[in-house]
Amino acid sequence: MSNLFYTPGAGAGTLADMNHATSTSHPTRTAPTQAQPAPRAGDPPGPRAGWFGLPLLRAMRRDYLGFVTGLQRDHGDLSLMHIANERAYDLNSPELVREALVDQAEHLVRWERGVAVFEQVFGRSVLVTEGATWQRQRRLLMPAFTPKRVAGYARLMTEAAAQGLDQALPAGQQQGTVAMDALFSQLTMDVIMRTLFSHAATPEEVHSASGATQTLSETAMREMFYPLTLPDWLPLPGKAAKRQALHRLRSLIRGHIEARRQAPAAPEREDLLARLLAARDESDGAALSPREVFDQCMVSFQAGHETSATALLWWSLLLARHPELAQRLHAEVDQVLGTREPTADDVPQLVWLNASLKEALRLYPPVGALMSRRTTADITLGGWQIPRGALLRISPWVLHRDPRWFSEPEAFRPERFLPDAPPLPRSAWMPFGVGPRVCLGQHFALMEMGLVAAMLLQRYTLALGQPEPQGLPDMNVTLRPRGGVRLRLQRRQGEVGGRVGSADPAAISACA
Repeated sequence: MSNLFYTPGAGAGTLADMNHATSTSHPTRTAPTQAQPAPRAGDPPGPRAGWFGLPLLRAMRRDYLGFVTGLQRDHGDLSLMHIANERAYDLNSPELVREALVDQAEHLVRWERGVAVFEQVFGRSVLVTEGATWQRQRRLLMPAFTPKRVAGYARLMTEAAAQGLDQALPAGQQQGTVAMDALFSQLTMDVIMRTLFSHAATPEEVHSASGATQTLSETAMREMFYPLTLPDWLPLPGKAAKRQALHRLRSLIRGHIEARRQAPAAPEREDLLARLLAARDESDGAALSPREVFDQCMVSFQAGHETSATALLWWSLLLARHPELAQRLHAEVDQVLGTREPTADDVPQLVWLNASLKEALRLYPPVGALMSRRTTADITLGGWQIPRGALLRISPWVLHRDPRWFSEPEAFRPERFLPDAPPLPRSAWMPFGVGPRVCLGQHFALMEMGLVAAMLLQRYTLALGQPEPQGLPDMNVTLRPRGGVRLRLQRRQGEVGGRVGSADPAAISACA
């Protein structure tokens, strides 16, 4: 859920102020106030290409991360490119990001193409709405994601993690090679199913929903570069797979909602669905409509498992590549927890573990790029005049690998995020976004990742498998390692575990 409900767009008033306060929970501090630059004449620098900029569009489709990295290298922190009649500005410094997403938030809305693509999956949920509708939806959802409420979900998280991790290797087997993609997808999907519906995910649900999620992620990335989305009923490549994926996910979510509605006498529950059904707008007492409940469950389910699974996947690969750090983390987990399962109160005590997760989020933010906004008025950024109707793009991938903020930016150095580390400029690290539409689920994500990572380290040591995973980033909607990650797990002496559950270890484990 590392980017649950994080959507670029507008916000205003006290809600914006509240979310701005939430967005600073990571280890960054305000940079010294700088004088506003003098207004600049003309346009910022940027790439030029003939044929209405179509060669630039092809280059972005071929290697988006490489393309935006080259933009900053060749043209600086603010660059302009022309594609057809579009004026697109890339913002690649923390100051520019905050100037846009915080100071100018009221003059920004989501890029309409992104809204059109995501609305096909998530409906009119908080992910895609704007203005008063978005403010109402977010106001109704916020109480379910406060730090206190998230701490109450910790037991559900540890139950799901214990079941999946105990069966990552078959009973009695001391070591083996494990498909970490499938393992983390299973764990995080089980977590969000328990949190949403008080229902453990079945192996069939995991298999069906995992495949559907990846299909829709790949489809959405392709469609982002199209001027419009052709109807899904057309017999075109990929349309049948998209239809089937949407049907599987919608049937899964609809089935759980209908089961709840048809059992009014069931014991009262504290899950997210119960909170959505009980939510009332404080201004007029109105409840969410059945369609709104369905749409919010869809976006909670998708965002709540895919981005956390992706972040844990990169973290596990980085840890396997740095055994000396893994030893430090094992020692910390052993000292703080021993063999007992962690609680919400334990997570802040695992300072090196938390730092390693945040450093993994820096190197490989699950949403590495394609954060786009449209200006609704003339604004000024970095002294440059930005006209109404311009497109703004922000790439955490570029910000997180800037040597001005992170020395040796390609290196995995968790000490950057220890409590006594030098402060970072605000928004130099932004895996959860910035400003009024900062990720609602950031506390949930960090709690979930901390608990799952600690429980994994209690049970296993990690080593690179054969062949060694390359770990090349493959960007769709989320940033996953191309070809997946297979690691060698070995049980630790004195490990916790031994529980028997319903998950199918054959789906995630292959003996070496």
